[in-house]
Amino acid sequence: MSETKTLPPLQHRIEGPEGAPVLVLGPALGTTWHMWDRQVPELTRHWRVLRYDLPGHGGAPAHPAASVTDLADRVLATLDELGVERFGYGGCGIGAAVGAELALRQSDGAQTSGHGRLAALALISAAPRFGTADEYRQRGVIVRTNGLDPIAHSVPDRWFTPGFSAAQQAIVEWSVQMVRTTDPGCYIAACEALASFDVRAELGRIAVPTLVLAGSEDRVTTQADARVLVAGIPDARLALVPNTAHLAPVEQPAAVTDLLVRHVTTSWQDTVPAISVPAAKPAEAPAQTLAPAVPPIGPIAELTGGEAPPEVPAGRPDPYDTGMKVRRDVLGDAHVDRIAAGADDFTRDFEDLLTRYAWGEVWSRPGIDRRTRSVITLTALVAGGHHDELAFHTRAALRNGLTPAEIKEVLLQTAVYCGVSAANSAFRVAQKVIRQETTPER
Repeated sequence: MSETKTLPPLQHRIEGPEGAPVLVLGPALGTTWHMWDRQVPELTRHWRVLRYDLPGHGGAPAHPAASVTDLADRVLATLDELGVERFGYGGCGIGAAVGAELALRQSDGAQTSGHGRLAALALISAAPRFGTADEYRQRGVIVRTNGLDPIAHSVPDRWFTPGFSAAQQAIVEWSVQMVRTTDPGCYIAACEALASFDVRAELGRIAVPTLVLAGSEDRVTTQADARVLVAGIPDARLALVPNTAHLAPVEQPAAVTDLLVRHVTTSWQDTVPAISVPAAKPAEAPAQTLAPAVPPIGPIAELTGGEAPPEVPAGRPDPYDTGMKVRRDVLGDAHVDRIAAGADDFTRDFEDLLTRYAWGEVWSRPGIDRRTRSVITLTALVAGGHHDELAFHTRAALRNGLTPAEIKEVLLQTAVYCGVSAANSAFRVAQKVIRQETTPER
């Protein structure tokens, strides 16, 4: 625990009776701890409830978190500062990803007084992998270029069912304002954290009793995502809340509260005092429990284009895995998957060489950052007239943090040193890519 104590704790609020077991609630991307307001009155009857804000959300200090692991470290730092040893955890969206990370970390051997530190886990609107890395890096490009307004205005369609949005316009406007007032840099960092989050191959290591709660109409984290979680986690059950989209605690507060109370109470019997939870009447039942029906997913074939990478002679580290990760981070999963799908016996060795040496040896070196490498690469491609590569490296430059204005400056510089004609062609290629990547979906 010594490493986590050096991290900045998260902005948080703690309510409920002193000495009661602690229940931590983690927020979704773009929200604040207020998304749990309607759960707190009932939950604080039984637990001491700790709610936290993500960095740069709700006025929290803008210290971006680079990964879900970083966020989990900060949650533990916050609990350590408060002297909390054992706790239950419920999280929504990226907050659920943090919960999964805490559970996986516990499986690596963290034990306290004969028990795991994490006593019960609820994953709400969750997935073992949130969409694709490309989707979240694309969102970061849009925010970097246009600010948070386009994302904020898309919230009602992503977070709520149409009926709820029509009937609860004040809540919808409140949700839009939450996103709009988030720090853009922290939002982009959270998108990067979700882009790199993938625990599909590790679900079997989660040993905490787990509730997976899904909205029946959620298009962000779907029922299929929830079933993969339940199929992979040994002690998990699925609750499906009808007529609910992504932000289930806000749209169906009573159902979510009831499910949380039941799950944490039954999962944490050695610590939580006996709580009388009346059975729901059939007509009032907020959710139904489904049996797991999806086999675990193995990512190996997807990451390697269907074939294991060839062996490297003993005596030096194989840079293939590092190269594949960097290649996907920079160019995007969709691009790399297209290359893998089109590879054959004639091109496969060349692609392997690129992955190992261009990406595993050069792009992964620590001497300069990826933004600088993108500037160098764009300049070299303009000089060589390599327009196909210029297109996907313009897209990569945006995802590596360059803004359209900075790319424009790079290309203006090439007009002086590489020639006006070369820069003219480069501007046309880059303009098309930038328009595609920075125009929000309608």
